[in-house]
Amino acid sequence: MRHWWRSVREDIQTILHNDPAARSIFEVLLYPGFQAVQIHRLTHWLWNQKLPFIPRLLSQLTRFLTGIEIHPGATIGRRLFIDHGMGIVVGETAVIGDDVVMYQGVTLGGTGKEIGKRHPTIGNHVVIGVGAKVLGAITIGEGARIGGGAVVVKPVPAYSTAIGVPARVVATRDPQTGQTNRVEMLPDPEGAMLRSLHESVQSLNQRVIELESAMGSQAYHIAALSAQRTPGDDPFDCLEDLQSYEMHYADGI
Repeated sequence: MRHWWRSVREDIQTILHNDPAARSIFEVLLYPGFQAVQIHRLTHWLWNQKLPFIPRLLSQLTRFLTGIEIHPGATIGRRLFIDHGMGIVVGETAVIGDDVVMYQGVTLGGTGKEIGKRHPTIGNHVVIGVGAKVLGAITIGEGARIGGGAVVVKPVPAYSTAIGVPARVVATRDPQTGQTNRVEMLPDPEGAMLRSLHESVQSLNQRVIELESAMGSQAYHIAALSAQRTPGDDPFDCLEDLQSYEMHYADGI
């Protein structure tokens, strides 16, 4: 009983610490994440007493009331913080460490291929973003961060950040200094498009300069031919010179 009361107090303090919207203990008692965790502690104890039906019934009622489905067989550590919580699913053989934060829509599920241990193990101080899916009997290392919407099917090292579908590690973090080191640059389609446009504009500017230079030379040559003519010259001679220059100009372009 004393252990249970200590867990309740820790869970309340965790929510008050992590959620600025929680202003009092009475508000925390209304949080679906808090309710789901407390009921799970009871159903997990019953599950370990080899009473499968009652804990399953309670977990389904909890799912109906809170939108959070935690299998009674799942192992949850201390101070789990479920923010909002709607749509969270935690499988039977999942293991969640201490001080883990999970947001709505998270799934700790299986791939349908394993037997026995088939759900992930989440280390201490892990943050799992909105809608992330962690699938299979993999391990998410201590202090790791899973980006929103990621689909994780491979282990994630400690103090790493994984994003994408399928998830890949893009950064690591020094637990002592908190300094983040990029492992992979994030894709930047807008930046790539702007660079391409910039290169195209530069190419067009260079082409305009070349055309203006060529047209200036042509105008100068025409003026020179006109100045060289005398009243007695055959006008067709000047025309032939002009046609010869235009052919040379076209070859140059």
